[in-house]
Amino acid sequence: MHFADIPNAVLTLPNGEFQAVDPTQGIASVSVTNLPGENVRVTVTGFDAPPTAQVSAVAQGLVLSIAPQLAESEDETIEIVVTGEQDGYRVPETATGTRTDTPTRDIPFSIQIVPQQVLREQQVQRVSEALRNVAGVQADQSPRSAFEAPRIRGFGGFDSFNTVRNGLQAGAAFTQIGVGNIERIEVLKGPAAALFSQGGPGGTVNIVTKQPLSTPFYNIEASVGSFETYSGLIDLSGFFDQANNVLYRFNAYGYRTDTFVDFFDIKRYGFAPVVSLRLDDDTDLTLEAEYNYFEQPNDRGLPAKGTVLPNPNGELPINRFLGEPSIDFVSSRSTRLGFNLEHRLDENWQIRNNFRVSFDRQPQNSVFPDTLLEDNRTLTRRLIVAEQQDTNTYILNADVVGNFNTGNISHQLLIGFDLYTLNNTVRSLERSLSPIDIFNPVYSSNNVREIIAEFPTSSTNTDQYGVYIQDQIRLLDNLKFLLGGRFDWVEQRTKEEGELTGSQSDDAFSPRVGIVYQPIEPISLYASYSRSFKQVTGTGLDNRLFEPERGTQYEFGVKADLSDRLAATLAYFNITRANVLTEDPNDPNFSIQTGEQQSQGIELDVTGEILPGWNIIAGYAYTNAEITEDNTYEVGNQINNVPNHAFNIWTTYEIQQGSLQGLGFGLGLFYVGEREGDLDNSFSLPSYFRTDAAIFYNRGQFRVALNVRNLFDIRYFETAESDLRVFPGEPLTLLGSVSWQF
Repeated sequence: MHFADIPNAVLTLPNGEFQAVDPTQGIASVSVTNLPGENVRVTVTGFDAPPTAQVSAVAQGLVLSIAPQLAESEDETIEIVVTGEQDGYRVPETATGTRTDTPTRDIPFSIQIVPQQVLREQQVQRVSEALRNVAGVQADQSPRSAFEAPRIRGFGGFDSFNTVRNGLQAGAAFTQIGVGNIERIEVLKGPAAALFSQGGPGGTVNIVTKQPLSTPFYNIEASVGSFETYSGLIDLSGFFDQANNVLYRFNAYGYRTDTFVDFFDIKRYGFAPVVSLRLDDDTDLTLEAEYNYFEQPNDRGLPAKGTVLPNPNGELPINRFLGEPSIDFVSSRSTRLGFNLEHRLDENWQIRNNFRVSFDRQPQNSVFPDTLLEDNRTLTRRLIVAEQQDTNTYILNADVVGNFNTGNISHQLLIGFDLYTLNNTVRSLERSLSPIDIFNPVYSSNNVREIIAEFPTSSTNTDQYGVYIQDQIRLLDNLKFLLGGRFDWVEQRTKEEGELTGSQSDDAFSPRVGIVYQPIEPISLYASYSRSFKQVTGTGLDNRLFEPERGTQYEFGVKADLSDRLAATLAYFNITRANVLTEDPNDPNFSIQTGEQQSQGIELDVTGEILPGWNIIAGYAYTNAEITEDNTYEVGNQINNVPNHAFNIWTTYEIQQGSLQGLGFGLGLFYVGEREGDLDNSFSLPSYFRTDAAIFYNRGQFRVALNVRNLFDIRYFETAESDLRVFPGEPLTLLGSVSWQF
């Protein structure tokens, strides 16, 4: 017997399997079946001995050549042509929405995927750049921030952003993520505590990393661009033995840029080795490691007066830096180690076990703006020195997945638990800084003044335990239910100089239910209900501990397979965020949990191939996110950085034949409507329309491309954190790249 696994391919047959018995002399059978994770397995069985095989690439796909081991006919061969695409915009199956490999059309929640091909075509260097392609996702931090925490459906930022890696909670959740090891990015919109434990109600970003391939793959890529930008990537995969029982993948990348902001350079690099072991026919073990490093200044933006508001002294240039170049920095070293073990008990049941440990070190000197004085040009500042900022996380997950029937009703049952521990240690102090003239800045290390405060070494320990159950029920071929729930226990302890200063324990139950009805095969009508929770530590004036913050979502929508390569999702959602801290009217030094926020809207996402060579990923979002109850902010205020209207289109076309075959063009249109700059709604950011473009050429294993961002060099502002911290978007930027696969 000989078998070959083909990654990133799906067999589109009604039963997902093809088989031919006795197709030629010396060959007993040939079968082609789907495997989990978008893989196809071709199995060839000989009569007297295992056949020999060779895989080669052709224009229409892959050719598997089989030679029977026959004494009288050693040269006789048969060929099987596999036309599944290795790359593509549409990813029809995902584990993000259910923790099991499930077609997205059968999941009663909105899930959008940014695939590898889009990441490569857009020359993405940050997760936030990739998320521009998902409707309802907006930036909440500077595009040059050291952190990643966008808003999804109106909620997110540092207070409630969720990110997971291969379905497991991330370590330092907001730290930049190395893009060199990302296979694709999946966004599950809405509350997801039933799957991933505590977090905000807006949504969850799942980073799917690159895994070993069963056929050799080698890729080298380099790029150069505006503002002294350089990057390189090496991606290698193959096997250590002829039986493909030990596979590997190794990624390494480097990136540096001076950016368009004065004195603001960024350096990043990382590497990620992965080894996959087939212990036996039913057991697979994957060992993973990843290391990422970056160093850059902190971006605190520019005042609103002089950017989005008038300033009597004039307009500020977008390249102005208001920190201190000689001292302002943040550096991060992240190390992740883990394993994934899967064992198939039989054809219907399997056990999975995952473990990961993360170590994050992030010291920094951070300059913060304090006040813009009455002359509208003198900005007071302060310096926070975080000499130590360490985060260690440990997560262990185990579950069992099984398929069974009760009469004519089929079930896919998931039962599991996970343990999560986070230890964070911080040692810092605060120093005063000389004010700076924002229109005529003078930088000097002598601007650093005396120590204002020294803070004791503090540590926070969070232990989290959760058990979950989920049943995907197929009542009829066109009627499916999802029932799930999770119970969590969370305990947090704080210490200063080793002495316990506080502790708090909470528990929460998070349900989710959904229904999918398919009146015809390409259409899925769905409805769902889900909840989230997030621990809130501390006490009010009455010394009672705060309760967890809760999020509740109702979602209705339709998913349509417009063709076998093009899909769309139209969704309506309504999310309520409750138990939000707000000022106590009896004593402004304390808080009470009477705050409430609500976000509702409509989203449309379209992804796939319109015609051969013509791909598109596009979206539109209408979002109304506002404060519905509060003692500090006025009821009816819009949540900051959330536009009512936004749309995105990225489309490419590659000529399929003729003398210009391989030549392609790309166009990106990104519109973000007007949005508020703070919860006070004291100022707003104007809408903007950004145009990107690309031209590329593919010739066999060679690819060269030129990307143009902000083609018409518009002046725009992406996001704001306060009236002193408004962040401009990048001007006209060119980026050329060349890659070679072999």
